[in-house]
Amino acid sequence: MKRSEIKARPLAEKTVAALEPEEKAYRERDGGGLYLYVRPDGGKSWELRYRKPDGKYSWLGLGAYPEVKPKEARQKAQEARDLIAQGTTPRQHQKQQEALANAARSETVEALMLEWQKMKANALAPSTLNKLWLSITKHVLPTMGRMPITRIQPAYMLEFFRGLEAQGIHETSAKIRRALVEAFDLAAFAGRVQANPVRGAERFVESPKNTNYAHVSLRELPALIRSIDQYPRSAHVRAAMLLLALNGCRPTELRESRWEEFDLDRGIWLIPAERMKKRRPHTVPLAPISVELLREQMGRTSAYGYVFPNRNDPRKPMSNMAINKGLAYLGYAGRQTGHGFRHVLSTALHERGYPEAHIEAQLAHQKGGVAGVYNKAAYLEQRRAMMNAWADEIASMIEGKSNVVPIKAKV
Repeated sequence: MKRSEIKARPLAEKTVAALEPEEKAYRERDGGGLYLYVRPDGGKSWELRYRKPDGKYSWLGLGAYPEVKPKEARQKAQEARDLIAQGTTPRQHQKQQEALANAARSETVEALMLEWQKMKANALAPSTLNKLWLSITKHVLPTMGRMPITRIQPAYMLEFFRGLEAQGIHETSAKIRRALVEAFDLAAFAGRVQANPVRGAERFVESPKNTNYAHVSLRELPALIRSIDQYPRSAHVRAAMLLLALNGCRPTELRESRWEEFDLDRGIWLIPAERMKKRRPHTVPLAPISVELLREQMGRTSAYGYVFPNRNDPRKPMSNMAINKGLAYLGYAGRQTGHGFRHVLSTALHERGYPEAHIEAQLAHQKGGVAGVYNKAAYLEQRRAMMNAWADEIASMIEGKSNVVPIKAKV
């Protein structure tokens, strides 16, 4: 077909296929700045004529025919016009994409995880982040730290997590998996990888069992509380165990507490944001029995910064094993942990009919949505009444007068 015989545009597929070459190369208009370039040897390709930001015109190759059909050429032309409308040229965009691809090929898993660590510095408590980072440096970096992130595939990650499972470290594996999901999400959204190779792996690996949060039933609680009250080995550990049972705080929050956080006259404990798991300050109302325990502890440790200093080095907080070792000494190994007191408290308060919002605020949990907007002193007076009632129950257990008969909530 000769050029003079073309009757319609955009060019039909059969027209493009039938166009004959001429002595000199020529361009045949398709529409919207798109042209079919025909060489004397019969070769054909697509080109887009566009105006650059400086006002000058230029040509952009969109691929050879028949590899690129007319419909695909028009789609590529539209994508190029969209880029031009955004103030960049197709060639600039191509160079940017090539630079991103080159950067991704050279970026290692270790570099990505260091970026993730920096990102999480303000989101996690230092102790939480440090513990997680130790797991990453032990299990992730030695195996894949030097690998480019673009080479990490889902099959590789599944094999990696199954290897951790074989070691029996299911909880550690789950924490590492969540960290890697976040890190590769960051890379994916930045265009450095096409897809997250870790996301979805949880469907094919074993879920961890919460053995770290073992706790007794409410029926067993009075005997445990009486045993704690009679704990003979350390007044510090006895006080810490009772305060966990009374307040439901996290063991780390209590172990690392400092005297300047407490206003015992007002019965208030204000935990600063940097020590909280979610990096938000939290106010704990203290019942009279908690204040009494803390005043006794003050007589022992007021000379130190920490409420519960380390017995070997008072410049450091109590060991993270001290509370669980104390419970094990009392015969509760595998049955009750320091963190497990939070579960006991939550169960007890729910059974007594207290509003979930008050319980969640006491435990420093945050829920999504408008209702979850965090307030460090949320429901403070309601929580004070709730925790005073719970403290009365604990006191009755110590005195041997309680078999955990629920005190109904006043709401």
